[in-house]
Amino acid sequence: MVDLSKPDSQDRPSRRERRERRQRRQGLDGCRRPPHRLATRLYLRIYLAVLVSLAVTALLFSLVMRWSYDSSTIVQKLDVLAEVAAELLPPPGAPRGAQEAVLQRWQRRAGLDLAMYDAGGTQIAAAGASLAAPDLRNAASHWVGGSRPGLALHLPDGRWLYGRLDHHPGGFGAWSFFGLLAAVALAVSLAAFPLARRLTKRLERLEVSVEALGEGDLSARVAVQGHDEVARLAESFNRAAARIEALVAAQKSLLANASHELRSPLARIRMAAELQAGTADPEARRELTRNIGELDQLIDEILLASRLDAAPGAGERVESVDLTGLVAEECARAEVDFESGGALASVQGDARLLRRLVRNLIENARRYGADQPIEVSLKRDGATTVLEVADRGPGVAAVERERIFEPFYRARGASEHRGGVGLGLSLVRQIAARHGARVECLERAGGGSVFRVSGLM
Repeated sequence: MVDLSKPDSQDRPSRRERRERRQRRQGLDGCRRPPHRLATRLYLRIYLAVLVSLAVTALLFSLVMRWSYDSSTIVQKLDVLAEVAAELLPPPGAPRGAQEAVLQRWQRRAGLDLAMYDAGGTQIAAAGASLAAPDLRNAASHWVGGSRPGLALHLPDGRWLYGRLDHHPGGFGAWSFFGLLAAVALAVSLAAFPLARRLTKRLERLEVSVEALGEGDLSARVAVQGHDEVARLAESFNRAAARIEALVAAQKSLLANASHELRSPLARIRMAAELQAGTADPEARRELTRNIGELDQLIDEILLASRLDAAPGAGERVESVDLTGLVAEECARAEVDFESGGALASVQGDARLLRRLVRNLIENARRYGADQPIEVSLKRDGATTVLEVADRGPGVAAVERERIFEPFYRARGASEHRGGVGLGLSLVRQIAARHGARVECLERAGGGSVFRVSGLM
């Protein structure tokens, strides 16, 4: 004896599983998005695009700087400066004091530590802080890098005039060009990430609302933030969703009201047919009775479908239902075989809707089962119950096994004289969805079809 009315909490389906079931019920399996990977995140792609653009810009800027740097021109200008310095300095044979006097005057005015060396690298004069002897292997005048940048001038008489800033420049001047560029890149990268994330969060909220609308939640809306293109897209979505909701509500209301109003003329037609029972042709009377019954069934199923669509959950009595007993009663009424496997299956749901689900499946199997025996079974699948109704009819083509659950769809080759209005299986899917289950049509070994309702809890 198995009681499925109170499944263990750990056996309950997760939110993700329920969502996948809902997508399968609505035929959305082929449209499921791939799982979120870092490469598919829009905000990361925007952020990486900013960083790549920054890197490319820095590279191009560096190349332009390098290409625009003409070392020969710089050397020429430094040589001119060296000639001017040689004309202002005492001659090479002048006393050290005379040469240092000139250097001290320049040191005070230019803020440079200066030193003069002969062609062999021996210091012959200095002003300011002492300087280490420069590398004079370079025969041309050149710039000198380091924490205190300077220059080395090769005078025409062979002497070297070496100068450096007499203080640490501090601030950004102490950084190399590439160090400064790296700092700017870091600042831009830190500022770009929250901006990209803020933009794409709004798009993700819009995506969630679009998915909810696609899954049937016509009340889905998205908050409008800002005044840019994303905000206008959100406003357009909200207007479209409101319009769709209004149109669907009007259509459902019209369908329900029209179906309800058809009850009265149908009742009068039935009464008139009964009054003429003794005088009408028996064959015509049977055809009329069949047509009236078919119309009555159509109205009944349209009304039920409208109620299920118009107000989800309204009027349903969720209770513990003895599914085994309910299926056994319907099988006995229809005189079909039932196999319960000795299990007492209890599920949470609406007994009236579950009874309608079982009845529609049995009637569908009888209608298309080629007068062959119908087999109904209940079995347990973990914490859920599976209902199967099997027939030996012609079966359903693979391409139509989803479409037969659409409203008013008839499989190819189905005859109208067999009865049915194309809503029975659609109601089965709607009722199954209301109970967190799914229904599918499978091929039966040896011929025929199996309609399986799984996930009943």
